[in-house]
This record gives sequence, structure tokens and C-alpha cells, in this order.
Amino acid sequence: MSETGAETVTGAEAAHGPGRAVPAQQRRLHPARPAPGAERATRPLDRQASAPFEGPGGPSPAEAVRGEHVHGEQPTGPRRHSVRAQVLDALRAALLNGELSPGRVYSAPALAARFGVSPTPVREAMQQLAGEGVVETVPNRGFRVAERTARDVAELAEVRVMVQVPALHQAVRLRAPGSWRALRPLADEVLRCAVNGDVTGYAAADRAFHSALVEPCGNRRLTRLVEELCRGAQPGLLDRATACGVAARYGALLDALTAPDLPTAERLLREILAV
Repeated sequence: MSETGAETVTGAEAAHGPGRAVPAQQRRLHPARPAPGAERATRPLDRQASAPFEGPGGPSPAEAVRGEHVHGEQPTGPRRHSVRAQVLDALRAALLNGELSPGRVYSAPALAARFGVSPTPVREAMQQLAGEGVVETVPNRGFRVAERTARDVAELAEVRVMVQVPALHQAVRLRAPGSWRALRPLADEVLRCAVNGDVTGYAAADRAFHSALVEPCGNRRLTRLVEELCRGAQPGLLDRATACGVAARYGALLDALTAPDLPTAERLLREILAV
């Protein structure tokens, strides 16, 4: 325990996980357990869902990163960017899965050792997460996972409403009512992931759905902003029952847009963003 009260994860902890039980009030959607006989991952980032890299049966995040970059090498150009992107995806998944705990400090060298890469792409990925407000830089120690307060959640929900409700009105003016049916597979995927407890899949499907809602506006900056706000909302932190309830509204929202019934569609969108 540090003088600041935050715990620092050493190389050993990063390799084997803190091993602490998650309080009931902090339970989240969790990925399915590995099949009997499957090799047991012993490191937190190796236990997360493999979706950011490869489907079931594919390499673990650490193996996927090592496939791009052998420890000790210094990749440059696109290859280095690929390593950083894979590390970033793995860190996002670990945050959603609860493997990286709020309030704990993680050092870049310890995480880099787990991935088999140099600390540089880990630091770069963490700096990006710091810019998004997901982690905080702790000088000479590493990065602390930010703890979200009720005010943080409320303010983010307010900003999402400010951005997405007017955008939905514009999108409705630009898109034929019947064309909203094309988003049905995305809504179904959100619900499927919620029911199955697929944390990373739920977050990705949620982000894709909200991006598709504003796509008719034709504004790339708006789309990127909506995606960033979706990441900040961290939908994977919802418990399964709440996630299923939210996901069910996605289909109802599309029904209202197809009708068309804009007042109902706006009400449903506000309810989704308020969770």
C-alpha cells in the first residue's frame, strides 16, 4: 500500500493477478468460463475475452502482441503502431472485465513483461487512456485506474444527451424511415452479448450501434465523438440484468424510427443514455 492509499501492482501481481474477490456491488458482466481442459491463464490480461485479437481458440492477448513484436526489439512505423493498437485493445478489455481495478496503480514495465513487448507501446497506450480520463498518470510509478463517481456518470450521460439527441433528429431528416431496419443486426448483437455476458462484445456492439445512429449526418468528427463518449460510458461495467434491459430498448428504438415515431425514439434514446 502506498502513502497515497492506492495499491501498486508489482511485476509479480501483474503476472498472477491480485486474487481478491469482487464485492457484490461491483459485479460486472463476465465472459464465459473456458471449456474444461483448456489451458488456464494465470495472468489478468490473458484471462480477458480474446475478441480484440482473435476468436475463441485463438492466441491470448499476450501471444497476439508477441506475434507482432519480440521483447527487446524496437519496431518502427506501421508495425509499432500495430503493437500499440493491440496493447490498447487488451487494456480496454481488461478494464471492462474488471481485471484492472479502480484505484490500483500499474507500472508499464510490469504490464510490458506480460505482453512480451517493450514498455514503450504500453506507455503510449496508457497515455491515450489517460487522455480519455480512464487512467491517471502517477509520476515515477505508473498509471492509476480512475475511480468513477456518481457525478462523473451523471455528467457523461448529460453530455451524451446533448450530442446524440440533436444528432438523431438530423439523422431522421436525412434517412428514409424504412432504412433503419438495416441496424437491426447491430441491435440484436448488443442483446446477444448482454444475455451471454460477453463484456468486450457488448461494448463493441454498443459503440457500433450508436455510431450507426449518427452515420446519416455524414460528420466524421461527430461519429468519433460519439464513439469516444461510448468508451467513456464503459457499458461493460453494467450488471447483466441492467445490460439486458438497456439492450432491449435498442430494438424498440429502431421500431420507433421505422414507424416513424420520433418522440418515442427520442424518449428511448434518452433512457438508454441515462443508464
